[in-house]
Parts: sequence; structure tokens; C-alpha cells
Amino acid sequence: MLVFSTSDKGGTGRSVTSCNLAYRLGLSGRTVAYVDFDFGSPTAGALFEISGVERGVQHNGVHSYLLGEHDAVTRVDVAATTDRRGLRRGPRLSRLVLLPGDEGGAEFLSRDEAIVDRCARLLLELEQEFKVVIVDLSAGRSAALEVALQATAIASFASLEVRWLVFHRWTRQHIIAASGLVHGKHGLLEMGAAYGHNPDELLESVRYVRTAVSGKETRNSHQFPAQSAWLDEQDRALRQLANDKQLGLTVVLGQTPMEPVLQWREQIILDADVNAHIANSETGKAYADLAERLIEPATWRRL
Repeated sequence: MLVFSTSDKGGTGRSVTSCNLAYRLGLSGRTVAYVDFDFGSPTAGALFEISGVERGVQHNGVHSYLLGEHDAVTRVDVAATTDRRGLRRGPRLSRLVLLPGDEGGAEFLSRDEAIVDRCARLLLELEQEFKVVIVDLSAGRSAALEVALQATAIASFASLEVRWLVFHRWTRQHIIAASGLVHGKHGLLEMGAAYGHNPDELLESVRYVRTAVSGKETRNSHQFPAQSAWLDEQDRALRQLANDKQLGLTVVLGQTPMEPVLQWREQIILDADVNAHIANSETGKAYADLAERLIEPATWRRL
């Protein structure tokens, strides 16, 4: 399965959620490749807490590979190289490999056929080797998104499971932006059709992930009644807006709650963090549920 993580705006929690999703998939016994296609800000190494690749690698990263500067991308075994003891491979964690971006990389000025061909070759190779391949794209209508759409339109991908996850925070601006990224001008559907995708089939492969959702269980117990009532009213308005913008519950993969740990430090949420009462149990469960729903065939059947 190929999974592309994208968002229209920065600060959606796309990368931290995708890394946590990769970790939870690894805990379920699935081999996972995490490909850092966020060319302008490749920080997956920092999220996995691997010294020396916090901002990508100096040589043989994804970006320079696509530019044809070398023939292979650096592979980093997360469990073997992480500085975080709890992330090191134990009896439950399967193979989790990071393909980092290039330190100081930037968006492409052009998307020529050679770049698209190298992208397709890399993705097809990884899809054969790993059960799940997560590709973290740059935010917005980026070169990364365009290259991914071009590559996956190639006939070799027709029989593969290709999924698109669109991340957005639970705010009015982010809902509008996420809808525009998929349905708007120069959005995912329009660009995909231009490169040869069937728009209806492409839409079937899209699901949304709502992040930093403030539910009643995560609110401050000392809030005034008027504040709680106002928040409930806003939540109802956001749900209506999401329905109006074609982001209703039937196309939502899942959601993550507000998590104090992640407001201070973007990281993998381990079961040990939950057991020590450092992170909220709702957060760990949300990531586990996302992993389960991602690989569940019923998730991808339209109602």
C-alpha cells in the first residue's frame, strides 16, 4: 500500500501524525517505509529522534535522488539508530525504515519526465519491499504533490493500493483549505485528471484526518459554562461546514485530540508515555485507530 500524506497549510500536524501512524503500523507487525518528500523542510529524522538526520542528510537524500545526482536513497533503520530508547526495536516493533530528504533541499523549479520516472521507480521498488509506504509530501499545491500525481498515473500503479490522506486542523480556515486542496482549482482532482487519473477513482482514494480536535474530554475542567457552550456551538458549526465542503464523516479516516505533549514537543507517542500519564490515553488510541482504519478495506468503500 502506498499512502501519500498531504495538507494545504503548514502546521496541520501532518508529519507528526504520519510518523506516529508509521510507528503504530510497525507495532502491528507490518513493515513500513517512511519517505520524506517534504523537500523544503525534511524533519522526519527529528520526529524519530535520529541524531545527524534531524534536517535530512547531506548526501543521497530523496530530493537529490529525484534530481538524478545518485542512484539510491539513504535508508535509515529507525529502531537501530534512534536516540530514544523506547523507539528501539523490541519484540513488537517490525521493520521501520526512514528515507530522509536532503538537508537544505528546496522545491523543484520544474517537474520533467526524468524526475517523474525516478519517483515512480523508487515508489514501485518500495511497494514491493514494504507492506506500507508512507510518503510525506510538502504542504500545498507543491511540486512534491504534482510529481506524486504524475508518477502514480503511470500504468504500473493501476493495480496497486494508492491512498491519499489530507490533514487539516479542526478550524474553519483549515477545513476550507483542505477542501480547496482536493476539490478546488489546481487541486488534487484537477491536477490528477490532467495527468491521466480517473477523477472518480482518485476521489475514492482520498480520506481526511482531523487533527487537534478539542473534545469535551480534553477541555479544561475550570472553563466557565459560557465557554463550554460557545465551544459546543463552534464544534457544531465546524461539522456543518465540513459537510458542506465535502469533508463529512463518510470520508474521514479519523481524528486526533488536542495533546499537551505535542504542543510542547513533536514526537512519537509511545505506550510508555501513556502508561506514565505523560500523554493522554486518547491520543495513543487515536493513532492506533488511524493505523487500523488505514489498512481496513471497508474504510475505502464509499457510502
